[in-house]
Amino acid sequence: MRKEIAITWLGHSCFRIRFNDYRIVIDPYRDGSVPGFKLPMQTANDVFSSHDHDDHNYFDAISCISTEHTEPYLVEEIESFHDREKGFLRGKNTIHLFTFKEIKLAHFGDLGEPLTDKQKELLGQVDIVMLPIGGHYTINYEEACQIAKELEARIVIPMHYKSDEFGYDVLDTIDNFLTCAPHKVVNYEGNQLLVTDETEPQVAVLTYHEEEIPDVGEIEIFEE
Repeated sequence: MRKEIAITWLGHSCFRIRFNDYRIVIDPYRDGSVPGFKLPMQTANDVFSSHDHDDHNYFDAISCISTEHTEPYLVEEIESFHDREKGFLRGKNTIHLFTFKEIKLAHFGDLGEPLTDKQKELLGQVDIVMLPIGGHYTINYEEACQIAKELEARIVIPMHYKSDEFGYDVLDTIDNFLTCAPHKVVNYEGNQLLVTDETEPQVAVLTYHEEEIPDVGEIEIFEE
């Protein structure tokens, strides 16, 4: 059976990940906490949060469903900080490292400083990274590019940035990040990405949609 995971960007740093029929949601946000974003009610088997802020830990937006099956993934939590002052300004942050069969995915939450050697050792070589790129509250675009290169990630998904339609005013746009991105940029017309063993290295720029969209089927893309 082909190994594949479906990734849906729900805005800001929130993603839904489907592996077979199992769904997880990462960093759900409270309505009104991030300008321009609205999170539809989600149904998932598990939910994870990188830290205790309203724009990353609104569990009430997720309807959790139980299952008799064992979780089809492994997850490791790697401690980090939300700022450069060892958490003094904004507290701790958790990097979640998921392994779905042989596919490894890391969601960096609101990482606020460059990775330490120990953190890089724990992460190893990751297939997919979801990186904050907007700066101010998190690492900036240059630091995000450096992490993607150091980890030799095959798929890089930027998050936690602003556009004309959404995001905090103090954040950077995606433009600077794309100037140093480690792979070709692929722009998706939708907010979903299907990753398999055959997916080519890329920086996947997903397009936010407020309305709820079913899990990925056919995906339309265009390349810069």
